[in-house]
Amino acid sequence: MDFSRFPNGKKDVEEQKANLQGADLKGADLREAKLEGADLFGADLREAKLDIADLSGANLSGANLIRADLRRADLSPAILSGTNLREADLRWADLSPADLKGADLREAKLDRAKLSGADLLGADLREAKLEGANLIGANLIGADLREAKLEGAYLSGADLREAKLEGAYLSGADLREAKLDRAKLSGANLSGANLSGTNLIRAKLRRAKLEGADLRGADLREAKLEGANLIGADLRGATMPDGRIHD
Repeated sequence: MDFSRFPNGKKDVEEQKANLQGADLKGADLREAKLEGADLFGADLREAKLDIADLSGANLSGANLIRADLRRADLSPAILSGTNLREADLRWADLSPADLKGADLREAKLDRAKLSGADLLGADLREAKLEGANLIGANLIGADLREAKLEGAYLSGADLREAKLEGAYLSGADLREAKLDRAKLSGANLSGANLSGTNLIRAKLRRAKLEGADLRGADLREAKLEGANLIGADLRGATMPDGRIHD
């Protein structure tokens, strides 16, 4: 880590907010740092310690945050478009409503994170851990969530159109009135999930686990359900793939 620009360490980093573009802060200890509104565009923050840091409104677009510790950090509403957050620890972090378009969040830890209203358009969340995360109203159009762990996550009203969710774990998730039209959910575990009023038009649900799921009033027109397990699912008022309304 090059601190030559910051002779007084963290204090200077906090005070020189306008001069942090492309800064080399790899492995820096910035725990509880006050970096609200900081311009960290393209900065190298690999493995940096940023737990409980205040990064509200900061520009982290294009920054490298691989394996960074951002537990309980305030990133509302930070700019993180195109940011590399692979394997970063963002548990309990506040990212609502951050700009995460195209961000790399593969294998990131986001359990209990606040992402309500976040823009995750086209983000890569493969194998990310999002158990109990708040994604209410989030934009996840075209996001890659293959093998992601979303047990008990809050996704009501989220936009997941054309999202890749093959093999994702969504048991007990709240997906009420979410938009999942043309989403790829083959092999996903949706047992016990709340999908009432959800748009699943043309969704691919082959071999999906839907035991005990609440699908009341869901729209499943032209959905692919071959091999799906619907034992105990509540389909009252749902529009089935052939267009008929389930009793």
